[in-house]
Amino acid sequence: MTVTEIPRPADPVLPEPTLRIGGESMSASDGGTYTSINPADESVVVDVAAATAVDVDRAVANSRAVFESGVWSQMPGSERGRILAHAADLIEADAENLAALEALEMGKLYRDSVIGDMPVTAATFRHFAGWADKITGQTTSLPDFAGQHRFGYTLREPLGVVGAITPWNNPAVIAGWKLAPALAAGCTVVVKPAEDASLSTIRLVELLTCAGFPAGVVNVVTGRGPIAGAALAGHPGLDKITFTGSPRVGRGIQPLAGDKFRSMTLELGGKSPQIVFPDADLDAALPWIAMGNFYHQGQVCAAGTRVLVHESIADEVAARLVAIAESAVIGDPCDETSTMATIVNGRQLENILGYIETGRSEGAQLLTGGSRVDRPGFFVQPTVFRGTNEMTIAREEIFGPVATIITFRDTEEAIAIANDTRFGLNAMIYTSDLSTAHSVIPRLRVGSVWVNGWGVPEPHLPWGGREGSGTGRELGMSGVTAHTQEKTVHLAF
Repeated sequence: MTVTEIPRPADPVLPEPTLRIGGESMSASDGGTYTSINPADESVVVDVAAATAVDVDRAVANSRAVFESGVWSQMPGSERGRILAHAADLIEADAENLAALEALEMGKLYRDSVIGDMPVTAATFRHFAGWADKITGQTTSLPDFAGQHRFGYTLREPLGVVGAITPWNNPAVIAGWKLAPALAAGCTVVVKPAEDASLSTIRLVELLTCAGFPAGVVNVVTGRGPIAGAALAGHPGLDKITFTGSPRVGRGIQPLAGDKFRSMTLELGGKSPQIVFPDADLDAALPWIAMGNFYHQGQVCAAGTRVLVHESIADEVAARLVAIAESAVIGDPCDETSTMATIVNGRQLENILGYIETGRSEGAQLLTGGSRVDRPGFFVQPTVFRGTNEMTIAREEIFGPVATIITFRDTEEAIAIANDTRFGLNAMIYTSDLSTAHSVIPRLRVGSVWVNGWGVPEPHLPWGGREGSGTGRELGMSGVTAHTQEKTVHLAF
């Protein structure tokens, strides 16, 4: 794989950093704000409105009123699809600005956003635009009863008001994952973006307004997680809550289904294995293995930070992964020569450095990296350890560019190590023998498996985990049906 050079962007046009409720831009009810920081140089970007519980109440009430009005929920699916498709076009046209906002606010490589994240976001809206007029039930003949002929069918109806809480690592992409299927199904949405990365989501909702979404179909409440996020997650006016973020926060959200037993989708990260069998094509595999560890500085829920390698090739894989890590160009996310950029904030940087120190203290062999980069901003070296699956660095999600190489003797041991985790999001397999791949896939306790590669979820396939990685599925047909409820109708004649 080669690095694509994208020219440095112009300064992005900042959206107005306010709440969006009922199609209006407004300050928080108490006038409160929080400060967005540029992680590349620790400068202030802008002060953003910090919603209160009162603001969340207002947003949910508006979303409920709009849903019950039928202006969106009862709109013909073909018309909803047309508006979703128009939104995809506008996202594509605004891709450079959206990418520059994410580089500025949370340190994502501008190049990666332009060629990756924004096309994926547009593709997600375009995919679900095609679903909007294809959400159908089923029909069936029933046996006669009490002298009557009978016929049955089902309707799929929009679930209602959805509360969506999104993370900071891929804000536009994951906002698209949550918004597009819900909107295709006819739901209204209140979205609460992460406080470290609100601007691209605010801009995304501006584009939805331009695309023709009626006022209040999507409302935005920016703010702090313990206040605005908690108020939204536990709000009794929601029919569904969908959350992507840490297991710690997810565990707090799960009990909030409440007396209404509202629907819930939780995607809570992972500690995913990349299993490298002895017959793997290492020339093809190593770039993917490295990307699975170092893409977006490891701040990816699907990162494959447990690199399980057959003992016969472990030294070679380790040497080559170290070489890739040491070749990284760490710098400004908008610099066209940078291949790695910043950690999102100082807290996360200190958290990563703490895990690295724990790895050292528990006896893991540090092969490269392990230190903060000596420059302004929140930069850390890509880091490679050799260790065991019992170490903390192999047990807990670090959410940083820290790989741990773990050896195995045979297929049975590889599967046992891969499954020896509280997470279950995804896994990667590298082998030249498809029989090996197909025999291992069903035995991995994960939601998704990549074979001879690594990548981001595709809009037309379901995405989600099991066990400690959460519950429910996003994307694909599953993402649409997760925002509907099925009604059964019996006809007697």
